[in-house]
Amino acid sequence: MNATPPSPPPPAPEALRPVAHLELKAAALLLFTLALIVGSVMYLLYARGAFEPTQTLVLVADDSEGVVVGMDMTFSGFPIGRVRRIELADEGNARIVIDVARKDAHWLRVSSVFTLVRGMVGGTAIRAYSGLLNDDPLPDGAVRPVLRGDATSEIPQLMASARELLGNLNALTAQDAALASSLAQVRTLTERLNAPGGALQVLMGNAQDAGKVLAALDRTNALLTRIDGLAAKTDTQLYGPGGLMPQVQASVAQLGGLLADTRATLKKVDAVLAEAQAVGANVREGTADLGALRAEVESNLRKIDQLVGDIQRKWPFARDTEITLP
Repeated sequence: MNATPPSPPPPAPEALRPVAHLELKAAALLLFTLALIVGSVMYLLYARGAFEPTQTLVLVADDSEGVVVGMDMTFSGFPIGRVRRIELADEGNARIVIDVARKDAHWLRVSSVFTLVRGMVGGTAIRAYSGLLNDDPLPDGAVRPVLRGDATSEIPQLMASARELLGNLNALTAQDAALASSLAQVRTLTERLNAPGGALQVLMGNAQDAGKVLAALDRTNALLTRIDGLAAKTDTQLYGPGGLMPQVQASVAQLGGLLADTRATLKKVDAVLAEAQAVGANVREGTADLGALRAEVESNLRKIDQLVGDIQRKWPFARDTEITLP
């Protein structure tokens, strides 16, 4: 019996080659990762201003509710400081320690005002206001009070005011309220005004007095109509074509002519008297001339008297008139 020869053994696998300096490379990778982490942290700290020079500001508030470490303090909407610490003072007040960057510290003055505002929507905000930028800068470590502005604290007062207002409205709109009575009186007054002669009745108080006023007005209108008619008739009688005034004007014109004649006659008398005084010898002749002139004067006076009588008869409003001879 022939024996089968044994098969040759398989070739051994190639042994794994060890990585050179494996520990060193792993340590280097760890160091690089650590350096990357540290660099990121440092960059974040730098970006957040951790390495900027700052000055300290302490705000004193009655209550620090809503304030957290890391909160920004804004000026005109821009963050210029950050809350570093919140502590309780010996007096029971809250001390808010804020780091303010020195590059932004020039916005804070000794007259600056700081507020702590809590809105109905949103969180709490710390704001700084500087009205006078010419004042001295705020020193490092300054302690300033903070003014609180809590919008939610006014809600109870608003609710109380609204409740009081609703109570007043209910009192005004009640059936037995004074407003309802006033509206009823106004309605009654409006109905009386819309009625015939309503305004006059409202003014006089009753219909009887209003009727008396209307009757008096009617009588006054009738009287005025009669007065207008009498005035027109009087104008016609006085100033019409055959009225009294044209006749009076003609008589006055005649009287003026007679007076002119009388004035001329009197001048002649004066001349004769002067001549009589100058010539004493011709007394008889001067006397005859004076008699004739006297007769002429008397004739003119009689004409004047007759004309005056005519005027008195035509002019009923004239008074007794006397003409005195010189």
